[in-house]
Amino acid sequence: MTHTWKDDYSARIMKSAALPSAELVRGEGAYVWDSEGKRYLDFLGGIAVLSLGHAHPVLVAAVSEQIATLAHVSNYFATPPQLELAERLCRITGAGEQGRVYFCNSGAEAIEAAIKLSRRTGRPRILALNNSFHGRTMGSLSLTGKPALREPFEPLLPNVEHIESTVEALEAAMGPDVAALFVEPIKGEAGVIDLPDGYLEAAREITARHGALLILDEIQTGAGRTGAWFAFHKTGIEPDAIALAKGIGGGLPIGALVTFGAASDLLVAGQHGSTYGGNPLVTAAANAVLGEIERAGLVENAERRGNEIRAALVGLPLVEEVRGQGLLIGVGLSKPVAAAVVTSAAAEGLIVNAPNDTSIRLAPPLIIGDSEVAEFITTFTKALEANA
Repeated sequence: MTHTWKDDYSARIMKSAALPSAELVRGEGAYVWDSEGKRYLDFLGGIAVLSLGHAHPVLVAAVSEQIATLAHVSNYFATPPQLELAERLCRITGAGEQGRVYFCNSGAEAIEAAIKLSRRTGRPRILALNNSFHGRTMGSLSLTGKPALREPFEPLLPNVEHIESTVEALEAAMGPDVAALFVEPIKGEAGVIDLPDGYLEAAREITARHGALLILDEIQTGAGRTGAWFAFHKTGIEPDAIALAKGIGGGLPIGALVTFGAASDLLVAGQHGSTYGGNPLVTAAANAVLGEIERAGLVENAERRGNEIRAALVGLPLVEEVRGQGLLIGVGLSKPVAAAVVTSAAAEGLIVNAPNDTSIRLAPPLIIGDSEVAEFITTFTKALEANA
């Protein structure tokens, strides 16, 4: 019997994830190739990570130059890429001169930093939404509004309350003992579920009125993915902090917590840290990614291409609902066949994923153009037809 990569994976990789469907060996632009030579159009983008697609020359050049210069120095020292990225994030988020940035290595770590930020208010309770996802570390998992994910690891962080995504539920739960409300502007892992109209605006008013922090999880929605630099920009509000990761690094592991206004003074020296956080290699990469998004108008491209895709999806077989913003798109199916659609799509050379039985998630690179959109519609339609 022939020995395969699946044998190696099963023998060596922790069984915390399912066996992958393919072994990918190369990528270019919006495409990847597996070890058998099959080409796929990547409309998942590493789950909203690959803002510039695969092997983008701007990112390749930045990483190559930086690793040949200075890769890591620890947080006892500053570096030019770190300082440049901190300034850039304060500018593009709108945090401005009062903004501050904490660098880490992932979205879950950014949420952990935000939890510690909220603890510094001296208030015990944290509110989060049902069906939300904030990560799998013990703190971020405590905020995740999916009981099936939390229960195997309980007891978790105390004083976390999950509420429905309604203004009424927030008003009822809010009080002088609430430190913070954590919110995803779009619930990505739930299937790209939009919040009710006006929810973020109401949440900002309610939390401000009660002296609680509003902390936004923009890990999946940030870096231009929704057709704005950050999803909250479409509402006109100003949060107290936002957690970032995924798309800001374009494939390199980096996370950040950006604070606004008075929240920037809550954490003081010695209260949090990260060995690798903000190292020159990943911050140089993030500067290259965010700089290219800005230079090439990819925020605007995400809005335009997202509108094209959503319009093309309406009326296709099985498509009952189209959700999301920009190039973070959820396709609600009329039957619980999402896993089968993903398999059929892969057979046609298209990568998408199924967050649940009735949802398909799309998060392609922000660089996609006419040809990629046309190819996606053709192949995705075939995958839907095969399971209608």
